[in-house]
Amino acid sequence: MNAPLACGPALPAADYAVVRRRAIFECGKWDPQVEDTSVLARFPIVVSHCTWCELARLAERLDAEARAAERELRLRPELHAQLGLPRAIRRALRAGADHSGDICPRYARFDFHPTPDGWRISEANTDVPGGLIEASGIAALMATAGNGAEPAGDPAEALLDALLAAAPNPRHVALVHATAYTDDRQVADSLARGLARRGVNGHLVSPTNLCWADGRALLKCDWLAQPTPADVIFRFFPAEWLANLPRSAAWTGFFRTSTPQCNPPTALLTQTKRFPLVWDQLHTPLPTWRSLLPETRDPRRVAWRRSRDWVLKHAMGRVGEDVALPGVTTPADLRRMRASARWHPGQWVVQRRFDLVPVRAPDGLRFPCLGVFVVNGRCAGAYGRLSRTPLIDGRAQEAAVLAEHPYPIAERSTDECTLANR
Repeated sequence: MNAPLACGPALPAADYAVVRRRAIFECGKWDPQVEDTSVLARFPIVVSHCTWCELARLAERLDAEARAAERELRLRPELHAQLGLPRAIRRALRAGADHSGDICPRYARFDFHPTPDGWRISEANTDVPGGLIEASGIAALMATAGNGAEPAGDPAEALLDALLAAAPNPRHVALVHATAYTDDRQVADSLARGLARRGVNGHLVSPTNLCWADGRALLKCDWLAQPTPADVIFRFFPAEWLANLPRSAAWTGFFRTSTPQCNPPTALLTQTKRFPLVWDQLHTPLPTWRSLLPETRDPRRVAWRRSRDWVLKHAMGRVGEDVALPGVTTPADLRRMRASARWHPGQWVVQRRFDLVPVRAPDGLRFPCLGVFVVNGRCAGAYGRLSRTPLIDGRAQEAAVLAEHPYPIAERSTDECTLANR
């Protein structure tokens, strides 16, 4: 393959039906369809050997810089108001600022977009990144269907390793998630099954099923005779949502616990899209972020309303929600978001628009996004999405990402990779 990435051939209908069925029953992908559209692409995204090497190294550098910036921001509460975080979250961060998140298992996802000027990112998913099932089990299924490439990695297995390494001889892992949402439940259930294979109890719980004693997390569930210490917490519940829980939930315990937690709520400090607004006030150097993230400004500092050069984004938006892209977003949604930015500018940013390079898929041109996972500092795999428009949101299809001859990233340098492909 000469191009950095391309779409592989579509599976025959019978083979795709098998992959889809196995994705549901073996991988726990319970929501393979939205309305009348399948969210699982019938074809993979295939990445060249050298491109995968480059993306993996960039993702690891972004992760290292984000972790360093988070460590500084934990000790700089005077900057938190600029980040667009809810007031209750800022109070909890101040109260728990002395707790070190460095002891915690960590994972993040960085979304890369191909542009005429090279790769760009639009944000970081450092709090509760999704796509684990698609990047792990479903990628393996697509690889066995005969596409001539291999999964770029297995982030779910790497995450399980990280969770179990966070505590000596762990027996109980709290899998905290928004229990009312199928897409969140399926992630927690998939990890619980992975933990069971390793002889560890994974408890599917909401934040209200945890209580706290001397800074340690206790599981308070109907199926346990008494409150039981959780050895590790996996939180798949957005940290800013914690402030919406009733006071009786004692949600501030997540900010103060000494129980290893993946990810600690301090990840919000780099998850927010207003993170770039404090860069110039930090001592932490961020060269990779500055080279890959488009110019990001406070909406009060730039004339963006009548320009198509800027994209309006909510600071805490996820999955492409609350992104105003002129020419793509509906007029009604544009008006709604612009009105909110006018009344609450501290909760929004504007970002310099960049052009996306589409790829030719079996069913037409698509705009790709590659979400590269990093677990405890090491690249672990990728999650692909394909959209008919330049806005990658909840309507985008999910695609397995396969790489040509992937190898452990640490073994060879980018220059060696380049030479090997000449």
